[in-house]
Order: sequence, then structure tokens, then C-alpha cells
Amino acid sequence: MTSDRDGLATLQLKVGGMSCSFCANSIERALDRVKGVVETHVSLAHEETLVRYRAGDGEVPARVQETLRALGFSIRDPRRVEAFEEQAREERRERRDLIMAATAAITLFLAMSAMWLDLWQMRDWHAWTAWAIATFVFCWNGRRIIHKAWGAARRGITNQHVLLSVGAIGAYIGGVLGAPVPFLDWYGFVGFPAVDFFGVVVFLTTYHLLSGYISYRVRTRASESVRRLLEMQPATARVVREDGEQEIPIDGVVVGDRVRIRPGERIPVDGRVLEGESVVDESLVTGEPIPADRSAGDEVIGGSINQAGTLLVEVTRTGEESFLQQVARHVEEARAMKPGIILLVDRVLRVYVPVVLLISLAALLFWGFAPDAWSEQPSWVRALYAAVTVLVMGYPCSLGMATPLALIRGGGMAAGRGILVRSGEAFQTLKDITHVVLDKTGTVTGGRPRLAAIEPLGEVSAERLLALAATAEMPSEHPLGRALVEAAEQRSLKLPQPEEFQAVIGAGVVARVDGGQVLVGTRRLLRERGVAVAPAEEILVRHEARGRTAVLVAREGRLLGVLVIADTIKADAAVAVAAMQADGLVTLLVTGDNERTARAVADEVGIDQVHAAVQPQEKAERVRQLQRQGARVMMVGDGINDAPALMQADVGAAIGAGTDIAIESSDIVLIGQRLGAVLDARRIGASSYRKTVQNLWLAFLFNGIGVPLATTGLVHPAWAMIAMALSVSAVLANSFGGRLLSPLPGDGQSPAPASDAPAEAQTESRFRVPGIHCGACVEIIETGLRLEPGIAWVRGDADHRTVLVGHSGALSPERIADLIRQLGYRVQPGGAEPV
Repeated sequence: MTSDRDGLATLQLKVGGMSCSFCANSIERALDRVKGVVETHVSLAHEETLVRYRAGDGEVPARVQETLRALGFSIRDPRRVEAFEEQAREERRERRDLIMAATAAITLFLAMSAMWLDLWQMRDWHAWTAWAIATFVFCWNGRRIIHKAWGAARRGITNQHVLLSVGAIGAYIGGVLGAPVPFLDWYGFVGFPAVDFFGVVVFLTTYHLLSGYISYRVRTRASESVRRLLEMQPATARVVREDGEQEIPIDGVVVGDRVRIRPGERIPVDGRVLEGESVVDESLVTGEPIPADRSAGDEVIGGSINQAGTLLVEVTRTGEESFLQQVARHVEEARAMKPGIILLVDRVLRVYVPVVLLISLAALLFWGFAPDAWSEQPSWVRALYAAVTVLVMGYPCSLGMATPLALIRGGGMAAGRGILVRSGEAFQTLKDITHVVLDKTGTVTGGRPRLAAIEPLGEVSAERLLALAATAEMPSEHPLGRALVEAAEQRSLKLPQPEEFQAVIGAGVVARVDGGQVLVGTRRLLRERGVAVAPAEEILVRHEARGRTAVLVAREGRLLGVLVIADTIKADAAVAVAAMQADGLVTLLVTGDNERTARAVADEVGIDQVHAAVQPQEKAERVRQLQRQGARVMMVGDGINDAPALMQADVGAAIGAGTDIAIESSDIVLIGQRLGAVLDARRIGASSYRKTVQNLWLAFLFNGIGVPLATTGLVHPAWAMIAMALSVSAVLANSFGGRLLSPLPGDGQSPAPASDAPAEAQTESRFRVPGIHCGACVEIIETGLRLEPGIAWVRGDADHRTVLVGHSGALSPERIADLIRQLGYRVQPGGAEPV
């Protein structure tokens, strides 16, 4: 529970047992009636409820939990590790029940087939064996279905669980009515095939468990965001006490403690620097690639990385007040407040289920009373048979597979274009997107500092200027220095090791190259060493006005020129933004960077609106403001600071080379980092939604024919099983038949896979990529490179940190190396080797 500035407190709970969007709606309606509750948000996808209530009323949390339990839902704390473990246990339980039910269904099907083919003579005990199997499968393997159906039915909600339970109970009744009891001289109602009816119970339950398991896997694949975020905070801190340094658990650190952080370590707490100077990577907060200089008196944030000197930090915030905990809370709140959508299946079921129930009742009453109208005896046996078979035929077993199978098909289409879709709801929402909110760093720009311009002064050449600066920066680990070294290596310039080297924190470097002193850094560094910087002032002002970093270079007291470093704009950014706008989308740039830099980037790519200097929680609030105005919002980002907004947006799209928390908070992942993939995703979403609609029509087609026929009381239950098989086959054929990667509207310019191109001479090149750490890195590089025309195949090796590429002779190794760099990985100098 947390308190807001406006006098409201927030209660967030994990709610188990929600099965459809109407469950979420019923929770909202019930909790809104609880005394003291001001606002309620329910997330079906993440099974969470967020309640805002008057902070002075301490009884509200208990009343809210009591109401949820009365509605039949379970409750747990969303931030406890046990919640994730419980989710894993639930998945194992679902899988175990499915395997058991499927085994029983196959066994019963083989036995029934033998009877139908007269290979096995029917015995009385066969009916009761089938009864035992049906009872076990429905009452044990399907116990959660029954519980959810009862909870929904008593709240007036008709969903697929209600329909399955009614159909299975109807078939169960049919089987009991036809089951023989020889010792009572009872051989069942004539025309009620007990084994077949019990078989229908097993098949209905098994199909429902299968579709439920597929849907469960699709829905719960996302969402360990909070745990991943909190894992970024080190488990221990090195606290300086009177008796020396002690390494203690982070929970034991209190405000006022002094913590020592050495180079390369992640800062464990929020605090203020007491001693030392360093360069700190705070991209966690701002998303910006340029590290910040930190010295005595400056603030540091837990989770950022200390890159250079040793720091002694006084702790200023711990626990719920720390930055990481606050971002975790904002992610949670965004997850619960994410706009819910009533899925197409639920909208259909709201009408379909009552109609089937009414038809079943009508068939019962008709055959029970109508024969009197033409002077015949009422046939209650036929009436019961008709009512039961209507319920059996009324269950569309492929209904639960319609959406997941469309998602799998659309996911295949998306993967071919470097897009991973992680949310089934995204497919329904993508077609309705009206606004695209773009982060700057890593989304519109490359996310890494690169050499953008060389401005020599006097007679020195551009190559000589860069070579001097890069040589001086060779031992440096500063990102700006690495950018200069990489630029020189890409130009194949010779870079000897400097004879002397000194890093000046916050200013630059001083080195001795070829016997002369070289300065590379800021105005302050050069002025302190007597170098006049006035000749470069106009160049500095011009580039700084565009949000770039200008680095001065001097040798032996003489100013040689300026090297301009910037987070360069992605090659396809301007084209992608123009395409979005041509498609009717409103584009916005929302960044933690300053106004000047943000405006410069927005103007260069043509973005409509700019919001600069925005904090993580403020990004999510900007998205909420658009949603309150009726907009459907897609957020595209890559940093931890984007995570709350990615979660809040109707569709969150993370850049594949981004942070784990951003990817886990998103609905789709753009593996290849192409900004144009945003439009591809939108078109694929629209295509997949159409496929979902087609699947639903097919799922209901057999029921639309079977239910009216069942009202006659003449349809054998075996036809229900035939209808199941046919409807599932039809949905599968529609989802995966034909060309899986069919062309998309307006996709004529998408590169065709290299394997489809005419055969031509191929070259193999091997690249050494030190940044490869695991199989996920290899997957990102392989998927990104395959999108490039001319690349036939890619094989990455995580153990040896190499990438082997088969490509056409027209595609140079330098171009491939640049593509790997665009994916966020450094290619070792001279790393391209012909094979």
C-alpha cells in the first residue's frame, strides 16, 4: 500500500481466477461499490487489481479483499517472489491436467472406435468404466473450469467456462440416463448411448483444457518485469563504519550510512557523493548514452554503474523511497491501469451462450408439451435427449484456439520481419492505434555515441586530427573516447599506444603521442593548460545548439580542431516517421533529454510533438493523458525509464537491444531495431485480427448447423465428436494453410528473404563480436542480419563470440559489420575475416 499527495492511498493485489474480460468488469463494478473506494483498475492480462481509496479509512483494504474473495477470486501480493513461483506452479498444474485428460481421451477414443467397428463387443461394465473416466476427467482435471464457471454463473456472466460446464453436464446426464444397472433390472433409456455421452464429456473437457493451456501460455509469457527490475539492485552494499568496511545485505542499509563503490560496480543505493570523482552511467534514469561526471556533493542513483574512480556515498533514500523501488511501483501501477479491452471472443460469447441455453430449454419444452397439439403423447425421453444434445453440440471446442492460433500465425509473419509479438491482446489493439509515442535514445537514434563530424582548424587534415585524438583515447574506457577509437578503426587508421596517459574526470584526457602532448576534452581542460579555444567557439556553439557533444583537440599548446560526437539518428527514422504520418498516425517524441537536443532530433526526422526532460513516471502519465482523450497509444522505447510507459500504453513496443525490463514490460519486441517495423507490426496486427474473425466464424459454423439439428432429438452424440474434429481441423487449416508469410498492404518495399533470391556467388565472412554474452545475443544478431537483402544465412557462436555470415559478393563485410554495430554490438577491429 502506498499514499498519494492528493490524500488517496493505493492498494495493489494479484487476483487469481480471472478468465475473461467480463470477470474484470464484474470486479470493477463490485469494488466501485465498496465504501471508501474512489477508483478501481483491473488488468486481466496481468491478473492484477489497483484500488485508490481515501487514506483516512484504514478498513478499506480489508473490505476490498473480503469482496474479492466473496466473488470467488484468490488474492496474493503482486511483488512477492512467491507470486512468480505460484504462477509457475499453476502452469505445471495446467499442463499436468491436460496430459492426464488427453491420455484418458485417447484411450476412450480407441475403445469406442473398436466398438463402432465391431472389434469389441459392448458390455454393461463398459458404460460404468466410461462413467468413471468421465467423472475423473471432468471433476478432477476440469475442477478449475467448474469453479470458474460457478463463479461466473452466480455473477450473471456467461463465458466459455459456463458453456463447457453446461455442455459437459448435459452429456454427463445423457450418459447416466443411458447407463445400465443390471442388478436393478434397469438398462437405461432407449436411444441414450451411455459410452458415447461419457466420451463427449471427456473430449469436451480435454479440448477446453488444451485451448485454455494455449491461451495461458500466450498470456503469462510476459511479466516478470518487477522481479527483473529489483534484481538490478545489488544484494549487498559495502558500508564504511568506524571499525572498517563491512559488506551487509542491502536491506540492512539505512539513511546516513556511508557506502564505498569501486570502479565497475553497480551503485547499490541512492545517495550523495562524499569523496571521490568518477563517471557514472545513469542511462537507467535518463536513457541517455553519455555518462555523467560525479564528484563530492553530487547525487547518485541506485542501479547506475560507477565506471571510473572510487566513490564514498552517503545514503539518502532506501526501501520504498529509492529510485528502483519507485520505478517498480510505477510499472506495477501502469500494468494495473492499462486500458482493458473486451476481447472479440468474449463479446461473441456474451450473446452465444444464452442463446444456446435458451434453445436447449426450448427443445425440452417443445418435445415435452408440443405433441399434445397434434394429439400425440408427449415424449419426455426425446425432450431430454434433444435438450442434452443441443448443449453438447452448442460447445464450439475450437473457440478457445481461434485467437491463440491466429496469434501464432501472426507471430510467424512478424518474426519474418524482425518483430516478436508477446501479447495476444496486442493483435486486437494494433489496428486501432492512433498515436505513436517515441523515446529518443535507442529508438529514434542509435543509442550509442558516434563520431558525427570532423572540424579541423588550420592545415591539419581530418584523418590526422582523428588519428591523434583516437590514439590519445586508446586506454580510455569513457564512451566518448571509445567512439573516437571506433571511428578511427572503421577508417583503418593506424593507432599506436600513447607513451603517457592521464584521464581527467569530467574534462577529458592528457596523453603523449609521438613525443608531443595531446589534449582531448572540454574547454576547461584546454584553458587550464593555456590553450586558446576562441578560434573554435563558433563551431562549438553551432554543434551544441543541435544537442551534440563537441570535443576539442590540441597538440603542444596549439588548437588543431573539433571532433563532434552525437547519438546519431537511425537511417530509417525519417522515412519511418513519414510513413506513420501518411498512415494517419500522430507521432510524439517523449524523452528524458533536454529540450534543445529533443527539438533538434524531432526536427530532423519530422516528429509532430516534443516533450523533453520527462521522468519515467511522467512518461506513463503522458500516455495516460492521451488515453483519457480517447487515443489508442503505442509506446516505443528501450530503456528502464521507458518501462512504466511501455506497460501503460495500449501496445508497448521495445527495441530488441534494449534493457530486460523494457522488453519484459512490452507487448511486442522490435528485434532488428528498424523503426519501420512499427508499421509492419500494425499491419500484421490488422491481418491477424481478420484471421481471428475468420477462425471464429469457422468455429461456430459446425455449431450453427449442429444445434438446429440437435433440437430434433435425432442427432447421435458421436456427431458432436465429429464436429469437434472438423471445427479444429478447419481452424488449423485457416490459420496455417496457404502462404504463411502473405504480403502485407503497402509492404512492397520490404526486403525479401535472401534464400528466396536467385542463386548467385556467395562469400562467407566471420566477425569477432566481443559483446556476445549468451544465446539471446546470438539470436538478436542472427534475426537482425537476416533482414538485410543479400544475406543468405547467419550462424552465431556464443562460446567463441563470433558470427559467421554467408552473403552475396555485392554486400561488403564492412556493411555487415556496421549492421552488427547498429544492433548494439561492437565488432572487434579487423574482425571481418573471409572464410
